[in-house]
Amino acid sequence: MAENFRMNNMSDRPRAAFTLIELLVVIAIIAILVGLLLPALGSARQEARTTLCAANQRTITQAVTVYTSDFKGYIPPGYVYGADATGSDWRVQDQLLSNPNAANGYIHWSYALLSTDGAVPEGAFRCPTVLNGGAPATNPGRNVNDWESSWQVNDLGGGPGAENPEDRQAKRMAYTGNAAIFPRNKFSQGSVRRNQLVIIDRITFPARNIMATEFLEYNNWESIADGGTSKSHRSINPFIGGSAGVDIYNEPDAGTEPRFFYPEESSILPTRQLGSNLIRDGNTILNAVGRHHPGARDRAYGGTANFVFVDGHVERMTVLDSIRQKKWGDRFYSLTGRNTKVSDNF
Repeated sequence: MAENFRMNNMSDRPRAAFTLIELLVVIAIIAILVGLLLPALGSARQEARTTLCAANQRTITQAVTVYTSDFKGYIPPGYVYGADATGSDWRVQDQLLSNPNAANGYIHWSYALLSTDGAVPEGAFRCPTVLNGGAPATNPGRNVNDWESSWQVNDLGGGPGAENPEDRQAKRMAYTGNAAIFPRNKFSQGSVRRNQLVIIDRITFPARNIMATEFLEYNNWESIADGGTSKSHRSINPFIGGSAGVDIYNEPDAGTEPRFFYPEESSILPTRQLGSNLIRDGNTILNAVGRHHPGARDRAYGGTANFVFVDGHVERMTVLDSIRQKKWGDRFYSLTGRNTKVSDNF
């Protein structure tokens, strides 16, 4: 009986419970902790994506090195028109300003790396920070998923689902080469200068010469459009001519003083002025370089981009800093002529 009394007595005691005020305090503390942690988690996720983009660029540079060892030291051309619709053959005489073989599509430097022994994976040409991992090809083929269909047409004016030439390149391109190293396809034009292939060992100061960087994504990749055509095959030309300006092919070849120069800092547009067709900006095509990563000091110009150098290391900086520090090199290697010097005020 005594034991039963004690048990009943315990059950009659009032139970401990949270008051409403205590519950609200706990909820407020949790909300504060979540508010403190979410930005940190977001920053960590953004930093991880930036790091992956840099790692992909290092992989690409390693693949370029493998390619050059197989092809007598030559870096692949930025792009050429194919001799036919498949394979990697191209003819020098077809590489003109008039683009005589648009129906065959482009052979891009990414295809040269993808088809080399020990090939780089196609995913290495993507960056998770940007829309769809990268820009669409100029001529994406018949798969509508490879297009930015809201605005894009191909070189021949066709859209998704039409009979289109298909470029030989990575399906999505987050990265673009330095045009002073990855030549355009103007190997046979009749101007003062033409493009030429570049031997990697002839590049001076490889640790101070950018090989590739990231495209700017703006409004579903309209930033790198020319009219309604994606120009993801095009390398970025960082220099202007001393006499001919952006028309580098008609820059005179004379004298011993530098013929090519870094653009003025004022040529770089602040973020509020960015828009479509930056790949053919009349001041400098460097406005088509990415600004997607953190770390910029001047917020008026957006974020930073990853830049991979000829020696394989990667630096994160703004496009303005790449000009100020003259990181694009001291010579226009991909142009013919006796004088391809760039102003060397390092």
